Amino acid sequence: MPVYKLIDLAVFPSVELSEPDGLLAVGGDLSNARLIEAYSHGIFPWYSSDTPILWWSPDPRFVLFPEKIHISKRMRRVLKKGVFDIRFDTAFREVITCCSKAPREGQDGTWIVPDMIEAYTALHQEGYAHSAEAWQNGKLVGGLYGVSLGACFFGESMFARVTDASKAAFITLAQKLGNAGFAVIDSQLHTNHLESLGAEHISRAMYLEILNANLNAPGMVGDWGILLEPY
Repeated sequence: MPVYKLIDLAVFPSVELSEPDGLLAVGGDLSNARLIEAYSHGIFPWYSSDTPILWWSPDPRFVLFPEKIHISKRMRRVLKKGVFDIRFDTAFREVITCCSKAPREGQDGTWIVPDMIEAYTALHQEGYAHSAEAWQNGKLVGGLYGVSLGACFFGESMFARVTDASKAAFITLAQKLGNAGFAVIDSQLHTNHLESLGAEHISRAMYLEILNANLNAPGMVGDWGILLEPY
């Protein structure tokens, strides 16, 4: 199938037209409107500094259902002891910047290029992109960021400077989102790290059903440091 070149309007072709590897379209921009349109249809950007913007919708999809999160006995002890102070939306730009610098197995560079940092920071300022952070002795030691629409969270990347930091942030976020009625955490592509926490593959068709059923659910747009506090 052809890879589609996007026009100026923030619209996308059907995800059913994706290449076997999930590549759907090329070009466009990273405006808030286009990013929200993309995530609303199961599409996300993923590219490097030497390519144009590439848009993907893989099949199958790797997701975690909050109620199915697996917490090992060791991680339960870590969380119970309060090894990390878990916060939300207090250092979004620092989190995404740290994610951009984190080494990735099998990757020489990063896909979180400067334009991505600026775009997701702008989305954060509008209340749609969020960070979960692990702090220790007053220093940011791990965390993750992603996008939230309706009752769906789309995880983008995570980093850790201290063992278990990103796991503690992710587990705490998953528990709070589950308590808040979120249906799914989209991890997009498989990682061993997230598989160990209970993430699983589902078909793109099933993923889109879940997405469409929950996009209009009451969401949490704004500062998650405040909005997640009751959970």
